[in-house]
Amino acid sequence: MMKKLVIINGVPGAGKTTVCKELYKSISDSVWLDGDWCWMMNPFVVNEENKSMVEDNISFLLRSYLNNSSYKYIIFNWVIGNEKIFETILSKLDDIEFQLYKISLISSPKVLKERMLEDGRTEEQIKNSISRLKSYEDMDTFKIDTTNMSVKNVVSKILEMIK
Repeated sequence: MMKKLVIINGVPGAGKTTVCKELYKSISDSVWLDGDWCWMMNPFVVNEENKSMVEDNISFLLRSYLNNSSYKYIIFNWVIGNEKIFETILSKLDDIEFQLYKISLISSPKVLKERMLEDGRTEEQIKNSISRLKSYEDMDTFKIDTTNMSVKNVVSKILEMIK
């Protein structure tokens, strides 16, 4: 069986981490990497050096998992706000054979705001996420509108797609 790389993106607050936490538990021989883990730095500084380092680290980890015989499914979630970021990460893996699934989690602005308020996000964070929702609609990804879906339903939909 060919390895499967499942990339789940979406705006902050879209439910990527929550969905992936359940998804990887639902699939044997799977591993989960959250791109946010590679940004856990204090102070949090977004500059070219750090962006390049994070992209290299993510590519290294994905490559390691794809080359490890123990895993058939590699689940990766991150904001990935544009196609260029996909290209940067995937170009570093182009010598490895795998099936790719790119999935964007989207929702209505109203539900996104409710979820982010529940998570204790700031008004500024909520405004930024809502303003970026539209950019995900134009991406070359499979869209799952989570507005009226439970986490379990989203996971089921993804499982149908990748199995």
